[in-house]
Amino acid sequence: MSKFSYLQNGKASTNGVPHANGHHQQHQNGHSNGVARNGGTATDTLPVAYQQKAATSGPFHMPRAEHVGYTYDTLQEIATYLLERTELRPKVGIICGSGLGTLAEQLTDVDSFDYETIPHFPVSTVAGHVGRLVFGYLAGVPVMCMQGRFHHYEGYPLAKCAMPVRVMHLIGCTHLIATNAAGGANPKYRVGDIMLIKDHINLMGFAGNNPLQGPNDERFGPRFFGMANTYDPKLNQQAKVIARQIGIENELREGVYTCLGGPNFETVAEVKMLSMLGVDAIGMSTVHEIITARHCGMTCFAFSLITNMCTMSYEEEEEHCHDSIVGVGKNREKTLGEFVSRIVKHIHYEAKK
Repeated sequence: MSKFSYLQNGKASTNGVPHANGHHQQHQNGHSNGVARNGGTATDTLPVAYQQKAATSGPFHMPRAEHVGYTYDTLQEIATYLLERTELRPKVGIICGSGLGTLAEQLTDVDSFDYETIPHFPVSTVAGHVGRLVFGYLAGVPVMCMQGRFHHYEGYPLAKCAMPVRVMHLIGCTHLIATNAAGGANPKYRVGDIMLIKDHINLMGFAGNNPLQGPNDERFGPRFFGMANTYDPKLNQQAKVIARQIGIENELREGVYTCLGGPNFETVAEVKMLSMLGVDAIGMSTVHEIITARHCGMTCFAFSLITNMCTMSYEEEEEHCHDSIVGVGKNREKTLGEFVSRIVKHIHYEAKK
């Protein structure tokens, strides 16, 4: 452990979430001020019944969605806090999924920060997610690793779930490696398989939930951008080479991932529908992190560890539980550590060319 470790004695994170204008939120219900965009009151465009209610019982406020992301200055404050406490300047950021946090334990010469000690940082509440940001060397390459992520079902908005990716970007990371535990929706898959993500379906985005909602800051990226080849094809190809080198080519898959809100697992009908759409693995994370990384111009590589098979028939006995998912990750930790280490070494080698 290096002299920069901050596991226990850091300052607790703040409890307010800054608005896009840099001020703390004052009204939790997100009500408008009663003025419509066209200059009239907010009730002018409401149905007559609502206007009558407003006339007899005072101003009627329509709830509206608030932008709950972090300002550039706040994220820069987080990045500066970390950079002042570690000498490492990583180019690769890694996100460890459920049961995969042991990847971070393979780092050497580490500087560790509990999430609760980092200003403005959320706290991970899920078993299998330690809740620690670790800087160190993996296969001789400096990396920063999230030992636990944030999920929408914990009550965090997607912008907050993906916030650490922007911190990685501000620290200097050019590549993101995202890992997750997922259920297999492809009947050809088996528990323990590793699925390279070649594409995703953003189902929560279909419902209007996106980590980039709200005002756009051009310092991170453009308002509109493409998502074709989001998962770097060259890295996926190299991952297949690495799988052959370490003898897991028969356990390696490549497919389409989707993220559901959770925390419940999928119904049989949902699995059937998603399978018809071409989904091979189903999880509760990653997509919003990848979207945020691409917005920042980062190169992305991601894979799912298939920790259970989705229930595809009403006659099947459902056996899913979070403990078993964490257990599969534990059983595969050595293989995954070698796999990720070689990916990191390849990224480092290519960057030096």
